[in-house]
Amino acid sequence: MFRFLPLLSLLAGAHALENGLARTPQMGWNTWNHFGCGISEELILSTARVIVEKGLKDLGYEYVLIDDCWQAPQRDPKTKAPVADPKKFPHGIKWLSKEIHKMGLKLGIYSDAGSRTCAGFYGSLDYEETDAKQYAAWDVDYLKYDNCYNEGRSGTPQISQQRYAAMSKALNATGRPILYSMCNWGEDQPWNWANTIANSWRISGDIHDSFKRFDERCPCTQVLDCKFAGYHCAVTRIIDFAAPLGQKGGPGHWNDLDMLEVGNGGMTYDEYVTHFSMWAILKSPLILGNDLTSMSDETFSILTNEAIISVNKDRQGSAANRIWKKEIAGGDLQLWVGWLSNWDTVVALMNTGEETIKTSVSIADVFTDGSEWSRRAAYYLYDLWELEDNADANITFTPRVESVPRKDQRRYGKYKGIVRGHIQNVIVKPHQTRVWKLGVIWGSVDGQEENGQTKLKRRGARYDL
Repeated sequence: MFRFLPLLSLLAGAHALENGLARTPQMGWNTWNHFGCGISEELILSTARVIVEKGLKDLGYEYVLIDDCWQAPQRDPKTKAPVADPKKFPHGIKWLSKEIHKMGLKLGIYSDAGSRTCAGFYGSLDYEETDAKQYAAWDVDYLKYDNCYNEGRSGTPQISQQRYAAMSKALNATGRPILYSMCNWGEDQPWNWANTIANSWRISGDIHDSFKRFDERCPCTQVLDCKFAGYHCAVTRIIDFAAPLGQKGGPGHWNDLDMLEVGNGGMTYDEYVTHFSMWAILKSPLILGNDLTSMSDETFSILTNEAIISVNKDRQGSAANRIWKKEIAGGDLQLWVGWLSNWDTVVALMNTGEETIKTSVSIADVFTDGSEWSRRAAYYLYDLWELEDNADANITFTPRVESVPRKDQRRYGKYKGIVRGHIQNVIVKPHQTRVWKLGVIWGSVDGQEENGQTKLKRRGARYDL
């Protein structure tokens, strides 16, 4: 074969939750990272309008997610159903969901698999059926389900699975399609059991708006035996955690690297590009966490890169794998490779160090798991963070979403020519990630063209968003 299919990923999804949702990683916006508890009905509506007006909806950002602090101080005294804070949401959640749906968007809400939420409001532990029915009655489309105050019902995969499965069953019983996003911080290895009950699961403690700063509040250095997830986890720490877990995700069930920090001010442009790129190729949900009503043009350009988004939404659903990690001054250089549909390949070279690196990328390294044919073949090369020249418009692969208002109408995904053996003269600045797509040229190895494969014309190929 040209390369090995991600068999383990396919097997992991064979008995996954099948509610028809999240066939590609979910995309949207969440209140928490930027606003915390400072939320309101008007904030939700004004952000939803921006999502539509700036074309973000057409790029796939469809969920508008209310995080913690939406609740009234107490449940309904008679029914015990959850109640929204009447000051923050004077028209109620049912009315708000109707307004969001009018815009062609979907509404999400938050609760906790504990007695209280992380902000101290009532949780849903032992109220799963009551709360799920209320969410469905409100026409909610998404539930983020946290892990604070869990009353000690954790410590083994079985105990955690049972606690989170209770809400999964309750949501399914309502008959309403509600995307179920588990937020248990990777506790008790959810990648081994959550795919039968949830559409996504967090793999780490909460993200922090920093690139690689070590913080004792995120104490684990590796994910497989992490006993205390913590919070304030830097982007590079979460990427390291995600490295061995790609095989566990797939259509309908995804590893969640946490919400995006792009635009919140704690990182540089190159660091935010790395953040967005790696979340995308690792097939994490892309949930925006900034203030969309006042974002800069630079932030907007990152979040609307159709070339990168199309990789995240590629229908094969295969996360990139880390091929190697080499020490350099102040950090490391990492090569990541992921398989796309149509036999295409995404390649990323990430520099976490403090010096600019000039190098080349070996095609043999890219296709370490591939055949001899794949290592000898020639490829069309596209740079997913380089804007096309106007003259290249007929050969770039990037899709175009016309509703996105751009100052620069050129597309990302510039065609760079044909490569064989190496991607030459690669320059990677500190904290930068270079991302390419390779499109195989069938018949480029004399006498070794693989039988039965369609000869694909790379130039002009498009990906759907």
